[in-house]
Amino acid sequence: MDERTRRTDDEAKPGLRPTAPTPIVSPTDPAPIVKSRRGGLLRVVVGLIVLIAVVLGAYGLLRWIYSGQPAGGPRSQFSGAQSVGAATIGQGDIRVIVNALGTVTPSATVTVQTQISGQLMEVGFTEGQLVQKGDFLAQIDPRPYQLQQAQFEGQLAHDQGLLAQAQVDLVRYQKLAEQNSIARQQYEDQIYIVQQYQGTVKLDQAQVDQQKLNVIYCRIMSPVTGRVGLRLVDPGNYVQTSNSTGLAVVTQLQPITVIFPIPEDDLPDVVPPLNTGAIFEVAAYDRANVKLLATGRVIALDSQIDTTTGTVKVRAQFDNPDYALFPNQFVNAQLLIKTLHDVVVVPTAAIQRGAPGTYVYVINADNTVSVRPIKIGPTDGPMAAVTSGLSSGERVVVDGTDRLRDGARVTVPGAPAANTRPSGQGARAPGAQPQGSENSQNRRNSGNQ
Repeated sequence: MDERTRRTDDEAKPGLRPTAPTPIVSPTDPAPIVKSRRGGLLRVVVGLIVLIAVVLGAYGLLRWIYSGQPAGGPRSQFSGAQSVGAATIGQGDIRVIVNALGTVTPSATVTVQTQISGQLMEVGFTEGQLVQKGDFLAQIDPRPYQLQQAQFEGQLAHDQGLLAQAQVDLVRYQKLAEQNSIARQQYEDQIYIVQQYQGTVKLDQAQVDQQKLNVIYCRIMSPVTGRVGLRLVDPGNYVQTSNSTGLAVVTQLQPITVIFPIPEDDLPDVVPPLNTGAIFEVAAYDRANVKLLATGRVIALDSQIDTTTGTVKVRAQFDNPDYALFPNQFVNAQLLIKTLHDVVVVPTAAIQRGAPGTYVYVINADNTVSVRPIKIGPTDGPMAAVTSGLSSGERVVVDGTDRLRDGARVTVPGAPAANTRPSGQGARAPGAQPQGSENSQNRRNSGNQ
């Protein structure tokens, strides 16, 4: 049976449905590949459309948030207002202070040296001990000098005897010379012999006194009141006057001084009052310029200006009762030159610097801000003196200035907002009070903070 007859018989059988033969696709046939590429391109196009719709929606949402109004909707009364901190301009006291880096210098630093040579027998101090002037520090063997003292005392007694004998002979020769019993020359020679013995006795007495002084030098005392440093020589060593290291170093800590430079431009404000006896206060702070260590006063100015820096050195003295200042310590010195009373002050947080120069954001009555150029004077901590541009009672922004611009609308937390409705609709005068920061009138920077 051939193939055609078999297919006809199968189709004639009940319950059987003819099926189309499965096409055989050649690998070289391009039709399926083209269809697959068209499907992928369609998915890419749809994805791009969805992405563009999302971006446009996000842009519209952000625009609505920052503009304060939805698309096509009216602008609300407080739309786009930024919350800021404010302060009211007032008057206060500003201290004119010169800040400088100073070095603590002791009033006296003494290296204890031996004044005689000998063996160090004893050390009478503990390292780091506080000593008073005249306290015992070290003992050198005094026996060699005591023996020399005894020797010179014996020589002194011998020469004193010769002097006494010569003086007795001089009295006798004088009487004989008056009687012309001896030659005049013999009498005159005796006068000179007495003078020679007198000189010898004085020399012997000086040698005795020198040895007494050496014995005193064997016991070394503290020359000043202060703190003893580390021991430089141990007992048992032979010390000499030629040694440069010394036995110890005693540093006077009460009072103590600080040396720091000030600009030469400040000399006209310092020199005349200082010459008339005025007292200039100086505060010494730690290296972080946070902790107050001590307060003192200026006691001296250097005799010349340093031409390389244009400054002059100042010495200030501190009582240092708690030993907070230590020799060679670096401190931040603050010299109070004068105090400006009842001047217009502004918080330094409100001061901005840019193209207009030095300026602040002034809050207007309608809760908008304006850029106001100002001129500032001395700065004292968180406050600065204003020479022009601001007056008492005005409000300035002290917090949130980084996103402001001229004419921007702001809100001050806790302060009633200004009514911006047109006139004739019941508008009332704004009565906003400064909030968000301390009133500068109550923050007089008088140096007691």
